[in-house]
Amino acid sequence: MTINYTYLYLLSPLHTGGTTQEGNLLGIARESHTNFPYIPSSSIRGRLRASVEDKDQKFKLFGTDLENTSQLEQGNIWIGDGALLWLPVPSLSHGVVWVSCPMLLKRWARFTGKLDRIPVEYSCNFLNGNSAVYLKDAILKADELKQWQNWQDFIPQTSQSNTIERAIVLPDKHCATLIQMSLWRQVKIKLDENKTVDGGFRYEEAIPPDTLMYFTWGTTSAANGTASQIHQEFTQLLAKQEILQIGGQESLGRGFVQQWLASAN
Repeated sequence: MTINYTYLYLLSPLHTGGTTQEGNLLGIARESHTNFPYIPSSSIRGRLRASVEDKDQKFKLFGTDLENTSQLEQGNIWIGDGALLWLPVPSLSHGVVWVSCPMLLKRWARFTGKLDRIPVEYSCNFLNGNSAVYLKDAILKADELKQWQNWQDFIPQTSQSNTIERAIVLPDKHCATLIQMSLWRQVKIKLDENKTVDGGFRYEEAIPPDTLMYFTWGTTSAANGTASQIHQEFTQLLAKQEILQIGGQESLGRGFVQQWLASAN
């Protein structure tokens, strides 16, 4: 089975609802084993499905719509979850720095064939003498950092992701903590019909803009004998949808992402 992957570069904060709400915090979808934010495959699939106008093509690619029929038929395309690759964090010394970790890079490298070149912890592509790197709630001393020569192999060199210039590979546990601290949080206050405060407030989490993610996809067993044609049709669909809106709050400009096929690198 061939597994393809498509990059997602967030143009605005993206919120996909989690399964629980703790206190006044409205969380986002997280992986149960890592607690890393992710985009559920159903959100990506639903957005792409909604963009197909031709009913026959929609059925061919995505199968039946449960709203209109009780009989479920599998489509010819499967879509995986959106996974993190690089997430931006604020830096007092360097403005913005993108962070990742060996676990996230290894997950991505399984699809790119670069598992034998995973950088070591504290690899950095912008070392400057003895200058320390001040990240959000963390200080990395210069003697901890290691020069990262092949960093461009792990950051897509495309016009969509050319803003990612400063990157550091952190240990898994430290990266998870820093990502949690760097999520976008917005305060929301409930108003009544007279526009006065009704009740308390809440915080809503989101994955920050300028985050680089990706999702995998391929053809299902239902495409037996027509996989090549289905692959071409879905590739053309992706090419027409350079900008996608995923998650809620479209009217507020949230959830807009730029997507491109990995084969375009």
